[in-house]
Amino acid sequence: MRKILIVNGTQPYEFAPGQLNASLTERARDMLTAMGHEVRVATVADGYDANAEVEAHMWADTVIMQFPVNWMGVPWVFKKYMDEVYTAGMDGRLSTGDGRTAEAPKANYGMGGALSDKTYMLSVTFNAPKEAFNNEAEPFFAGGSVDDLLRPMHLNAKFFAMQPLPTFAAFDVMKNPEIDTDFARFDAHLKTTFAEVEHAPA
Repeated sequence: MRKILIVNGTQPYEFAPGQLNASLTERARDMLTAMGHEVRVATVADGYDANAEVEAHMWADTVIMQFPVNWMGVPWVFKKYMDEVYTAGMDGRLSTGDGRTAEAPKANYGMGGALSDKTYMLSVTFNAPKEAFNNEAEPFFAGGSVDDLLRPMHLNAKFFAMQPLPTFAAFDVMKNPEIDTDFARFDAHLKTTFAEVEHAPA
């Protein structure tokens, strides 16, 4: 059994109230609980206590970050959460500084993380179609992948020494949604990912 924290980083808007991300959060909670894991959920838009969220990160073996990609990044309310929670955790709970020392002030930036025994998974929803990624003929992302776009999130997790699990993405969810297919893919992704994690040391 693993301890899993799911952070729903959705900012509800009138044109996108966040129902899909809420449903993915609920599916993950229910499935992982049924698999025997202990699960906690933080819904950022409902409010939070920064120190309690730091403690939740310390409690968890795995953190799942669920959010829609807004303007090539996380919703503002999730960025605020990260600013406040991660800064509070810089007191040694999540990170012991930024990795540099007085003896080597220019070396090892970003390598002071305290969560090396933990994993994380990004689960995201896009208005963009799947075909926009990994295709050099498409001019916007120019061959870039979902994980290329999400590099800042991966670097944030790396700053705390967390290890990545495979990313999940649902595409074209506003103009050409395939929700049932997305749910089936998500279920399979969780089963595969956490069956493998289950056999790894906590």
